[in-house]
Amino acid sequence: MLHELTTALVTLLVVMDPPGLAPIFLGLTRGIGPTERQGIASQASLIAFAVMAGAALIGNWLLHTLGIGLPAFRIAGGLLLFAIAFEQVFEKRHQRKAHQAEGRDPAEGLAAFPLAIPLMAGPGAITACVLLAGRTGGDPRRMALLFLIIGLSVASCYLAFRAAPLLEKMVGDKGQIVFARLLGVLLAALAVQYVVNGILALRAGA
Repeated sequence: MLHELTTALVTLLVVMDPPGLAPIFLGLTRGIGPTERQGIASQASLIAFAVMAGAALIGNWLLHTLGIGLPAFRIAGGLLLFAIAFEQVFEKRHQRKAHQAEGRDPAEGLAAFPLAIPLMAGPGAITACVLLAGRTGGDPRRMALLFLIIGLSVASCYLAFRAAPLLEKMVGDKGQIVFARLLGVLLAALAVQYVVNGILALRAGA
């Protein structure tokens, strides 16, 4: 049992990559105050936990019922993530936010997408939750332990988000601009990789 729990935790941590999410969080929330950032991190974590726990409970049944394969889910997530990366590289996101109505919640939409989905609860994490849930054999006690593992994984991402401002102070204002562009490119590459993985999986299953 201990070996299974350790394996599940390591699997989710590797797939979610909390240290890698911290600079992405920093780039996506550039120009947002500390209080709003904390709210975004909290909301994204709660949403990601709900999505991953839901995937563990009914993910396999839901995808099968709707006739959606995991490869198609990977491709869709990659395309949506690429749209965000494009905005970040060409500063379109910053310009759009500058024209938003005054007083609008800066966390609106950002916590759910792209932070919670697909960066935290992405195709890889959802697939891992579905597979790990299958190993429990429907045992309620083992499912409860899996939910605990999911919670620990999400909590590690939240802690990484909270530590992101330290990185911001280190790089400075100009460094943030360069950093945001660079992360946008990396985010685009990650999105393309999602699409490639989905296409390869479709070909393998054909």
